[in-house]
Amino acid sequence: MRRLLSGLSACILACWVFPACVRSVPLPEGVDAETMASLGEWEDRRSLGEGQLVAWAQGGKGAPVRARALRALARIQDPATLDVILAGLTAAEPEVRDEAAFAAGELALSWEPLTDEAKAQLTEALRQAEAVEAEARVQRTLLESFSKLATVGAVQRLTERLTDGREGVAGRAALALGVAARRGASLAEVRLEPVSALLATEQPVESRYGATYLLAYLRRPAALGLLRRCLSDADPEVRALCAKGFAEVGGPEDAVILGRLLEDPVPRVAAEAARTLARIAGGCSGPCTALEALEALKTRAARIAAGESAAGHALLAVAQQGLPSFGRPMLEELRRSLQEAGKPSSEVAADDVAWLDCRLAAAMDRQTGALAEVLRCGGGRVHEARRLALGLREVAQSQDQGGAKDAVAALRHPDARVRLAALEAVSARPVPEAVEPLRALMGGEDLVAAGGAAAAAGELKATEALPEVHALAARVSHEPDLAAPVAGALVALAGKEAEPVFRAWLTHPHANVRRVAAEALTGLTGQPVRSARVELPPDTFRPPAAPAGATLTFRTRKGDFTVALDAEQAPRTSGNLYALARKGYFKNIRFHRVVPDFVAQGGDPRGDGEGGPGYSIRCEMTRRPYLRGVIGMALAGKDTGGSQFFFTHTPQPHLDGRYTAFGEVTQGMEVVDALLEGDVILEVSVEP
Repeated sequence: MRRLLSGLSACILACWVFPACVRSVPLPEGVDAETMASLGEWEDRRSLGEGQLVAWAQGGKGAPVRARALRALARIQDPATLDVILAGLTAAEPEVRDEAAFAAGELALSWEPLTDEAKAQLTEALRQAEAVEAEARVQRTLLESFSKLATVGAVQRLTERLTDGREGVAGRAALALGVAARRGASLAEVRLEPVSALLATEQPVESRYGATYLLAYLRRPAALGLLRRCLSDADPEVRALCAKGFAEVGGPEDAVILGRLLEDPVPRVAAEAARTLARIAGGCSGPCTALEALEALKTRAARIAAGESAAGHALLAVAQQGLPSFGRPMLEELRRSLQEAGKPSSEVAADDVAWLDCRLAAAMDRQTGALAEVLRCGGGRVHEARRLALGLREVAQSQDQGGAKDAVAALRHPDARVRLAALEAVSARPVPEAVEPLRALMGGEDLVAAGGAAAAAGELKATEALPEVHALAARVSHEPDLAAPVAGALVALAGKEAEPVFRAWLTHPHANVRRVAAEALTGLTGQPVRSARVELPPDTFRPPAAPAGATLTFRTRKGDFTVALDAEQAPRTSGNLYALARKGYFKNIRFHRVVPDFVAQGGDPRGDGEGGPGYSIRCEMTRRPYLRGVIGMALAGKDTGGSQFFFTHTPQPHLDGRYTAFGEVTQGMEVVDALLEGDVILEVSVEP
């Protein structure tokens, strides 16, 4: 996986960002703390320091300053600095080339897409640099940047490296190809022979994992033989990825071998196998061996009732994936197994059983498109609002167009979570009866619901709601979170007449508002539109940097776990969560989203995934890879971080460089593995 800058230079470059960071690291000769503090200030304000930042990124103050300046440019993501970044690829110092390669990849990941010309220039520069790079760490970063770029030229170079004999290169190239595939790149020219060689048991786990990641997203029936091989790999992450790969190309004949993984000793592997079997079942047209394999999940009920929460992830995966209508008896059997599992060993186990029952009930309601089973699930242990919100979100995904009356009625529910879920359902199945309740929500105090109502009105083509939409658009100047839903409504209801609104947004200080405006104008005009960088004023809110060695300890009813914050690479992001935790912000907030073998997400005071602290912070993209147990900042666009965070259950390389990674679980990862949706954070304590 990705490696940080090694030794003293890594610590120095990170700690000098802000004066509040570690003071004990000596400055290299010729570098002063004021310089590094200025770099951090400009980065956070998205400023080029009146040209000074660019000058330093060109080498005006030596290698350490140049490398740090390139990191700042990576986070600012201004295409106007492309030439400066690419010039760093040919620097004499490896640490400068490494940071330039990282910055190039970050430009490729810009939330506002680069032009084709910029992508072509970036591709050619990276190819030239990679062809002559001798330093292993820089070569690794270049391969990762190819994966972020995902152009034809990038894929060609990665494909060539699948047969590279240098240590670890082929495996990293395979991983990068898999990530590129997730970003839409075509891998039609990738041959399977070199991938097969990487799966050999004598290969290091990093290479086997890279090959398996590629297979999982290759989506090629010819890869089935290789996928069947890696199902028995010694590494659980490899086995889970193999199971995932069958979802697109596997058939009923693979259900038996996938079914064996349901008994895997690692719960997240079993969960991935269960999800894949559910997906395969969706393609059944006759007797379904995938459904038959899922019968084995019934034995998990007793383990869940006995307090083994992680065993519930396989059932949760099936419920989230859903089953076709002919799989309804299976959902009924799984619910029955929970009900007949015996008395739960604790209140926590009883709540787990109740929630999984409701999850399976909601999957049944998705089959019919109307609320029914969630109205009576959970044995009285799941609050009505949580049941309704869950059911409405599942109904919104239904192919059946029933249940519209349920959704319209729920628009007036007193609980914000239910109203937001109802908006999703109404957007999915628009009916005229929803227009007036939507207009009422647009005029209400709940801005999240108001924005959702505007988006739904756009789906309904309800032109009578245009005055309310315009009123919300006028509030975007000081309520930037409204931009995305209101933009969709304006495009749908006003069309080209909305262009002046969007052009005004192109100069908004919030990056995500500018992104939304550029995207809307691109669609309306048929011509690519990209906003310009806007410098934030000096008094823009920024949390204080976290102290060195800062940790957070999360206390839940399932146990405690400790997170070491990366106060060196991400001082402001770490400091934000540190400050919120210190004042008790997270007390009694739930983990509102848990996706088995992916993430557990929390930090939202609303509980529906749309809440935050009332402000946003800038992204601090780090070199920390998303390995198992890493904490990341949840985003809705560039620089939209607030209080929501997530923990990764498994490595997630496609998140690298996209979401700020700012720490990792150091104790109690088994507690994170045991979390289910709705588990409450009792408190978060901080040290020091």
